Amino acid sequence: MIECIFTLDYEIYGDGSGSLNDLVYEPTERLRQVFEKWDARFVNFVEVAEFEQIESAGTDAAIGLVKQQVRDMHRSGYEIALHLHPQWYNGRFEAGRWQLDYAEYNLCTLPQPRIAKIVGRAVDYLREMVGNSQYCPLSFRAGNWLFQPTSVAANELSRKGIRVDSSVFKGGLQHNHRLDYRPALKNGYYWSFSSDVNVPDPAGRWLELPIHTELVAPWKLATSKRMEMGNSFGSARRDFRKKLNRVADFLRPRYPVKLDFCRMTLDELTSMMDRIILQDRKEPDTFKPIVAIGHSKDLSDLETIDSFLSFLSEKKIPVVSLQMAFDKAGKPAELSHAIQ
Repeated sequence: MIECIFTLDYEIYGDGSGSLNDLVYEPTERLRQVFEKWDARFVNFVEVAEFEQIESAGTDAAIGLVKQQVRDMHRSGYEIALHLHPQWYNGRFEAGRWQLDYAEYNLCTLPQPRIAKIVGRAVDYLREMVGNSQYCPLSFRAGNWLFQPTSVAANELSRKGIRVDSSVFKGGLQHNHRLDYRPALKNGYYWSFSSDVNVPDPAGRWLELPIHTELVAPWKLATSKRMEMGNSFGSARRDFRKKLNRVADFLRPRYPVKLDFCRMTLDELTSMMDRIILQDRKEPDTFKPIVAIGHSKDLSDLETIDSFLSFLSEKKIPVVSLQMAFDKAGKPAELSHAIQ
């Protein structure tokens, strides 16, 4: 049984460049129109740190439109989830550009009191954006997918009621940040965990719904569509050693390609889904929540997204939220069958 979950990282570039109107508000409005045509919804992972800092500094007049958009989406049945790039919280706007604190790039490596403060601040601002002081997001995605080391950050997030993570992409490896999701390759389509996001724990309080990946030869990533988009994270400067580490991330026989509805062609999207459908015929009783990812800053080819939604409709694959997948798979006692 397959269900597809579309998730959108709702944000500007990772170095703080770009306008809210061009990279967040307008593309998301267009995406909403496509999804609502099919009576479907996507999960909006709202990157709260940048929005709070932009509003506080008064650097982009479109922040009001963004906040209203989040509120409208919540009222229209979209799941609003927490996305967080902590380097923004000590950021300063100087000489027309943001200077971010990359010492706080990975939430999970910070001291516990700092993690607790950041998480509390992030949830409070998300509640303001939604327009509900009691709002409790169910789902979380770490900035740059960095949810390692897991234990302390997971504990602080769970204090706010967060139960679902969707940061893992199986096979992922980032030498610069000591991220290693290769151990998760042996896990199933979803799993519960406690202190290590890679390690299934049937008694864990968390549910991991990973971004769907396939391992491919690195050269297969060099499609014309990806090359035209370039680096969606902006023009953040890197030192030579970090550049070499990024090269090392790719120098593997097989590299994980995410199910990315912004960066993949229609043929890539449907071919990947066809392989999942083939597997489902062999295991029809196994619940297969398939998480797709996109970024508001990458939303340019809406025709492909529309056609992919048409494909899913023809194949009778429902489009659901992380909340709906959690309701189906989220009780620890029901998770053991998901670990393959």
